[in-house]
Order: sequence, then C-alpha cells, then structure tokens
Amino acid sequence: MSYSNSIIFGPVPSRRFGISLGVDLSPSSKQCNFDCLYCELEKAKTVDTMTTYPSVLEVVTAIKEALKKHPKIDVITITANGEPTLYPKLPELIDEINKIKGKTKTMILSNGSTIYDKKIFDALLKLDIVKLSLDCVSQKCFKKLDRIHENIDIDKMIKSMIEFRKQTKNRFVLEILFVKTLNDKDEEIELLYKTVKKINPHRVDIGTIDRPPAYDVKPVSFEFLEKVANTFEGINVNIAYKNRPKQTESFNKEEIKSLLKRRPLTKEDIENMFDESSKNILENLLKKGEISLVDSGGLNFYKIL
Repeated sequence: MSYSNSIIFGPVPSRRFGISLGVDLSPSSKQCNFDCLYCELEKAKTVDTMTTYPSVLEVVTAIKEALKKHPKIDVITITANGEPTLYPKLPELIDEINKIKGKTKTMILSNGSTIYDKKIFDALLKLDIVKLSLDCVSQKCFKKLDRIHENIDIDKMIKSMIEFRKQTKNRFVLEILFVKTLNDKDEEIELLYKTVKKINPHRVDIGTIDRPPAYDVKPVSFEFLEKVANTFEGINVNIAYKNRPKQTESFNKEEIKSLLKRRPLTKEDIENMFDESSKNILENLLKKGEISLVDSGGLNFYKIL
C-alpha cells in the first residue's frame, strides 16, 4: 500500500504552536488503545499495536517534500488516526526527523498511555514538545471516559509523567478534556489538581468537546472551564474554547497582582477579561519588572515574579 499522499496534512495555523505540519502515522485506519467517548474519529475496537503503517522512509520522504513546498513551518506535529506511540518504529523515526528538521520544532500529540514503556519514554525525550492527555486520575473514571485497552495502568502513567518532567530538557504540556457528568465532578477535579501539581508540566490545556463525538456525550460550559482554571492555582492553564465570551472588567494594580499570583494569565485571557485601563496598568507592571511575560510551550503567560 502506498501512503505517500496521506501521511502529511496541513500546514494548519495553531494558536498555541504556530504553523503546524501534521504527520499521520496511521493514515489508513483508526488504530488506538483508547476508544474515548468524545473522540471525533469513528468508534473502533482498541488495539495495543499498529498492524498497518507507513515505513520510516515513507514518512521522512513525505516530510522532506512538504518542507520544500512549505519552508515556513514552526512545528512538525507527529499524530495519528489513533495513537502515534503505537507506531512500531517510533524511536527510529524521531531520530530521522531530527536529522532533517533544521530549526523547525518537533511535537507529538499522544494519549500518554505508553509513557511507562522505556523505549517510548526515551524517544519522547528527543522531541521539542510533548503533549500528553490526562482526562481522569481515578481508574474508574479513566476506564469509563477513555474506554482504554486492557492492562493500561493510570498510576504507572502518572509516575512516568512525573519522571518525564524531571528528565526532559524540552517542553511538556498536559491536556485535559472535560465531558459533562463524567470527569466534571468535584472529587475528580481535586484529584486532577493534586496530580497536575505533582507532574508539574510547563502548561496545562483544558477544553471540552467542540466537534461531533463518536458517542452521545455532552460538553461542559466555558464557565465550568474557567472555574477549573481558577482552582488550578499556580499552574499555567490555557483554556482552549472556541468563541469564548468576552467579559471585560476593570482591575486596579493590586487586583491584577492578586489575580496573577493565583493563576498566570495568557494574552487571550487578558483580551477577554481586561478593559483598556486594566491593560495599561498591566503593561506598566511589566515595564517596572513587577510581573513577567514567559513562554510556556508556545504560549505567553503573564506571571508574578
């Protein structure tokens, strides 16, 4: 089977990572060890390995050709019609991409389920940005929401994520997708917060369903996501929500510092929350060095120093 026309998709603009060139390691069918209720792909039986996939040579050749056509790429994003870390030649592929990428960043979007496999763990350390999912902490919620393949252990995943953060010299981002009546309960949010604090990723993206899901499940509201973001004190939280509402208010200097002490804010947060006078105060605080603007996995956050 020839995969040459289906491996690459994009480039697509990403608010969080710039211009992204997508690389699909399972272009012929869904091959995943999760069957998440919210997945935008079709329902499918879970698997623990890919059986049909392009060769490393095919993937690298496709990337080279795409980079010739589109030289202004910010990030090469490894993904799959399923779970990319099930690709049997992943370590070799990452080594080959690193030889040709130049100044372009590399990233993987993974469900995090294979992070406790040493071969995968070591391969992910060679990527510029690793983005893993963590929708639940309790095994009961994890099984119900992500509909996992047998023998996937959430506790082992979390331990390996903590260790990965200690070892990586690059960017580590977590993603949590909230689904109504499943992982939106207070006890699950508390577990997630405590666990995220232990993992200590550079950033957490929280969101909800925004495309038709495989199963009949519902999204949570923006207000709920904002409540979660405020609960996750001291963590760089990005709310990924289409058409988020603008609710601009006026804040004085002390209120701004108090807000940022509790939760670092993105530029998008500022646009949606701050009126013009508040933005001016924020910029003055930045000029005086009382707050800082830091890059966290491709997004800028205003933080207290």
